[in-house]
Amino acid sequence: MGNSLYNKIYLGRRPALASKSLMALALAGAVAGCGLAWLLLRTMK
Repeated sequence: MGNSLYNKIYLGRRPALASKSLMALALAGAVAGCGLAWLLLRTMK
């Protein structure tokens, strides 16, 4: 949590970089979450 807070403060000084990296992180997190959920559902059946 402390690391993410530091990243927010650090990236907050560079709005363009912050928006791009945060969007990339959100997209990667969503893809990883969907993949994990799909694997979980597959192993359950």
